[in-house]
Amino acid sequence: MDYKVIRSSRKTLSIQITEEAEILVRAPYRMSDSEIRKYLKQHEGWVEQHLIKMKERRRQAASIPRITPDRLNELADEAMSVIPDRVRYYAGKMGVTYGRITIRNQKTRWGSCSSKGNLNFNCLLMLAPPEVLDYVVVHELCHRKEMNHSPKFWQEVEKVIPDYRRWRQWLKDNGGQLPLSML
Repeated sequence: MDYKVIRSSRKTLSIQITEEAEILVRAPYRMSDSEIRKYLKQHEGWVEQHLIKMKERRRQAASIPRITPDRLNELADEAMSVIPDRVRYYAGKMGVTYGRITIRNQKTRWGSCSSKGNLNFNCLLMLAPPEVLDYVVVHELCHRKEMNHSPKFWQEVEKVIPDYRRWRQWLKDNGGQLPLSML
């Protein structure tokens, strides 16, 4: 098993499987190579399982259609005309305020809410069902009440979107299949 060791002033060992399906071991400076090998051997099952998952993700990603910069701009324009209305509607319904709304093409997030109440949304939401967009909008607005993902936060989401679990699961199952940008 090939792996790369990254040493630092940390106190514990950790294993990371990168997007490229490489194994990184983060280790304290003073830890011996034999201790690192022993640790890897103890976690061999976990490593193999995650390598398989990452290789499958890479295989799937290769089959996802690419989106052109022009199409991405169209989606961003569409998002700017649709999302602020949805935010206004749900913010009024929920009794929350918000700051600036920004549309981006993010690789790992569908939306985010800053501590100042500024909202960011991924333009690729325009390719998802409208219920998914509404779920993401409500999710971010609920952070205006709870800046965490505690049970209380999820109760707030459920008050507005009773079947939010369905749309959250849709994003987990299908979000990675939406076209990737060519940027």
